[in-house]
Amino acid sequence: MSNKKLLALLCASGVAMTSIAQDDTLRMEKTLDEVIFSFNKWEQKLNEVPNKVTTISRAQILRNNPQTSADMLGQSGTVFIQKSQLGGGSPMIRGFATNRVLLVMDGVRMNNAIYRSGNLQNIISIDPLSVESAEVVFGPGSLVYGSDAIGGVMDFTSLKPRLSTTGKLLVTGSAVARYSTANQEKTGHIDFNLGGKKWSALTSVSYSNFGDLKMGKNGGADSYLRPEYVERQGNTDVIVPNSDPRIQRFSGYDQLNILQKIRFRVSENLDLRYSFTYAGTGDAPRYDRLIQYRSGALRFAEWNYGPMLWRVHNLQAVHSKKNALYDRARFLAAYQNYEESRIDRARANNNRNLQAETVDAYSFNWDAEKAVGKGNLFYGVEYVFNKVGSFGERTNISNGAVTPYMSRYPDGSKWSTTGVYGSYKINLHPKLTLLTGLRYSYNTLDATFDTTFIKFPYQKADIGEGGVTGNAGLVYRPTESWQFSGNVSTGYRMPNVDDVGKLFESVPGNVTVPNPDIKSEYAWNFEVGIVKNIAGKLRIELSAFHTKLNDAIVRRPFTFNGQDSIIFGGTKSRVEALQNVAKATVSGIQASAEIRIVKGLSLISHANWIDGKETDDVKNEQVPLRHAAPFYGSTMLRYRMGKVFVEASSFYNSKIENSDLAPSEQAKTDIYAKDENGLPYSPGWYTLNLKVSYQLIKNLGISAGWENITDQRYRPYSSGIVAAGSNVIVSLRAGF
Repeated sequence: MSNKKLLALLCASGVAMTSIAQDDTLRMEKTLDEVIFSFNKWEQKLNEVPNKVTTISRAQILRNNPQTSADMLGQSGTVFIQKSQLGGGSPMIRGFATNRVLLVMDGVRMNNAIYRSGNLQNIISIDPLSVESAEVVFGPGSLVYGSDAIGGVMDFTSLKPRLSTTGKLLVTGSAVARYSTANQEKTGHIDFNLGGKKWSALTSVSYSNFGDLKMGKNGGADSYLRPEYVERQGNTDVIVPNSDPRIQRFSGYDQLNILQKIRFRVSENLDLRYSFTYAGTGDAPRYDRLIQYRSGALRFAEWNYGPMLWRVHNLQAVHSKKNALYDRARFLAAYQNYEESRIDRARANNNRNLQAETVDAYSFNWDAEKAVGKGNLFYGVEYVFNKVGSFGERTNISNGAVTPYMSRYPDGSKWSTTGVYGSYKINLHPKLTLLTGLRYSYNTLDATFDTTFIKFPYQKADIGEGGVTGNAGLVYRPTESWQFSGNVSTGYRMPNVDDVGKLFESVPGNVTVPNPDIKSEYAWNFEVGIVKNIAGKLRIELSAFHTKLNDAIVRRPFTFNGQDSIIFGGTKSRVEALQNVAKATVSGIQASAEIRIVKGLSLISHANWIDGKETDDVKNEQVPLRHAAPFYGSTMLRYRMGKVFVEASSFYNSKIENSDLAPSEQAKTDIYAKDENGLPYSPGWYTLNLKVSYQLIKNLGISAGWENITDQRYRPYSSGIVAAGSNVIVSLRAGF
């Protein structure tokens, strides 16, 4: 179906899912003390929490039709998303990303021992169509979550099994079918719940197939185009012209997600829940490597991330009977198994290299809440253990010969963290709330290096260290419509196996080698916030923050056996390693506004200004921080009345001049546009979008959207793939 026909369908049908739109109540329609969300792993009133929080409801997810959970966060207007390939999405939060922000799914931390400092795509393992709600808590979350939670915590809750309240079997569910034109997305989803008085079971299955992504035609640099690609013809790699340079050849992939949950209500006070999660992608081409040139010609014939598999067993017990130790307590035991791999082959080279990794991750958490005096005590203990498997092999595709190849990480590496925390919240006055707490963590790492391929000057890495983090925050509510807050918090990140033991080519001509002599990095965060809320009329939020990261782990020049360069992959490469040699500072302002113009018509806007600096390795001075995104935001005009929901929106991003790019970004000449001096820079961009929805009958709705209406060609900051051009989305949802 052509774009014009789809647009006609959109306009003629006024398509929608009103049952969803009606549930999507704006936060401004409530008073401040009515908004409840999860914090400290227990539900709390938002007006008693000093942190900035973004909440995403299931209604918003179904209305916005994100292809992945990375897109879902980006649509919030408060999280910046970088993509190296279509099968990716790396959230940047307040100048931090990857292993300095924490992913949590149903109470289980997803970050593992091989989460890297470079951009990573693990968030796409979360199926947005099985998410019931999501929260982004900005600023350090190490008090409750331990290592990695420096920039913020992204907490996802999947669909919950529901019990019957009538004595009859409760049968509910929904199905979604969606098509998008920019990458020929075909997505199907079904979920259903069977609930008795004490037992319930929920099943959710989603499958998506994404074709090659087509970029826009207006604006943007011609260097973004894909004029040619490598094709295997017989036993020869041939560079062939692209029949449509706007189509980003070799960017498509597919994904399957399965969620199974079982709930057993043992008694009025005890609830047992088990869940199994499976997420798997097919091969996902790494687009930014496939467009790299060397000596004037395309460098790679193949560069894929192999299937990324994530399997989780999660058992939880919740006890809510008051006793001497707690009023409510939750025990969680989880096992996660990760598999990922990298497959590359240089053009005109018959050797295909494979590096594959597995992680077995075990976690145990016990969290409790207890009313103490006039306040509430939240406390708990945690233990996390990871074991890493890593191997490599090389296959000659002409004769099938397989030989050993260097692994990316030390095989059999172990990483663990043990923590105990306590947090206390008390209303010192009906208008004043204090929230404070401390955490102690002890972290270990053990790795043995294989010297078969490279003669390392060291054989082992053995780390054991403890650390204390904490926070103290005040929330003042002088009236029902005003809220003022201030917060001081600390965060830390313990070196993981990726930091200590990684061996890989970071950029062409640079190789990163292991470094067993690094230690944890620590952050101090200072934040103030103001909220003005007039129920049903207006809500304005303003947050200002400053974060300082000491002993920052960054990639810097290094020597290996006394040499600053080695032969790696047949190329002489400069040696680098991750080291504690930098200080990073990030400051910024985040603003949001929701205004009801007239009944049914509202204006919503988000704006984010972030400035980050880190220590340069050459000049010993502060230079731009890599993950500090340029100014970005969104503005939406929403109309809802009866069965109709309409949203017109614009998403936008400012320019970054070459002088304001981080040195590591200035070196990525393959992905950036060139300024008038021929230097890389990141242009600004905007999109105009329209989404409408309509409920056809009680349990059947249809929605559609037209994204990037003006067909802009743009590449978000630091991204390897160009964003979608004009994109029409049609989605049908049925419920029962």
